Amino acid sequence: MKATAKAHTNIALIKYWGKRNERLILPTNSSLSLTLDGFYTTTSVAFHEEFLVDSFMLNDVPVTGEAFNRVTLFLDLLRNLSGKANLFAEVKSTNEVPTAAGFASSASGFAALAAASSRAIGLELSDEELSRLTRQGSGSACRSIYGGFVEWEMGTRSDGLDSHAISVAPASHWDVRVAAVVLSATEKKVSSRAGMKRTVETSPFYQGWLDSIPTDLREIKAAINAKDFEKTGSIAEANCLKMHATTLGANPPFTYWHDTTLRVMQTVQEMRSNGIPAYFTIDAGPNVKVLYLPENEERVKERLQEVPGVNSVTLSKPGPGVTYL
Repeated sequence: MKATAKAHTNIALIKYWGKRNERLILPTNSSLSLTLDGFYTTTSVAFHEEFLVDSFMLNDVPVTGEAFNRVTLFLDLLRNLSGKANLFAEVKSTNEVPTAAGFASSASGFAALAAASSRAIGLELSDEELSRLTRQGSGSACRSIYGGFVEWEMGTRSDGLDSHAISVAPASHWDVRVAAVVLSATEKKVSSRAGMKRTVETSPFYQGWLDSIPTDLREIKAAINAKDFEKTGSIAEANCLKMHATTLGANPPFTYWHDTTLRVMQTVQEMRSNGIPAYFTIDAGPNVKVLYLPENEERVKERLQEVPGVNSVTLSKPGPGVTYL
C-alpha cells in the first residue's frame, strides 16, 4: 500500500484571500492560478498495518508540531473515506519550494500528499474529487491538481461539495513565463492563514476586495482565452495590489513586503516603460513573481538579477498537474 506523486506549485493571478468556513477551507471568493513547472513537491506515502502513529519526513528531516498535525489530520480524512481507520502512514516528501516564504509550498505539498495517500490507501478519485479533498488540507493546493491555468470555484454549499478547482486552459494553451524572484527564504512573521483571518475580521477594505473579484475573473479568463498578455498581466497586477491593500487596513496592520519587494515592483514597471512587457504578482510573502513572454526572457532575467537584495531568479514555464511516479 504505497504510492508516490509529484505536484507543482501554482501562482494565483486572481488571489484567494479569505475563508467562509475555516474547518472545511471554503473561500470567500473564487480564484485563478497558473501552475508552474519550476517548483514542485514529490511525496511517497506507505500505509503499514503495524504502525500505531503516522510519521512524516520532509527533506529527510522528521517533522513535528503544527506541520505534523496538519498532515495527520489530513490523513484522517483519507482513513475516514476509505473505512480504514486503523491504518497509519509513513510519509516522505522532498520539497523544491522555499517553505513559508510566499511560494505556496503548501499547495504543491498537499496536492502531492493527497494524490499519493489516496492512491496508497486504495481510493480511486477523479480529478474533481481529488481537488475537493486536497482543498481541505490547503486551499490553494486544490488548484495544483491541474496544470496550466486553473480556476478554484468558491461554491455556495455549506458542505463544500461544489468548492473545487477546474481547468481553464491546459499548459500547452499559452507559453506565459514566470520569473520567481527570491528575496528571502526565511519564514514569514505572519502566516498566510493568520494574515487571512485577521484581514477578513478587521480590514474595512475587505468588502471592496470581494466586490471586485467577479469582474477580475471574467475579464482575465477572456484575456487568457484570447492570449492577450497586456490585459492578463494588468488584471493580475492590479488584483495583487488590491489584496495586499486589505492587509494595511487590518487591525493591527501588517504587510508581507520588504524594501526589496518594492524595488522589484518598481523595476518591473520601469521595464514596461522601456518597452518590455512584464507584470508582477505577489502572494502572502515578500517574494515577487514576474509574468513575461518567452522572447523577453533574457532581458527580464538580467534586469531582475541586477536589483539589490535579490538572492535568485528562477524561470518557469506553465507546468503540469499531478503525476504519479
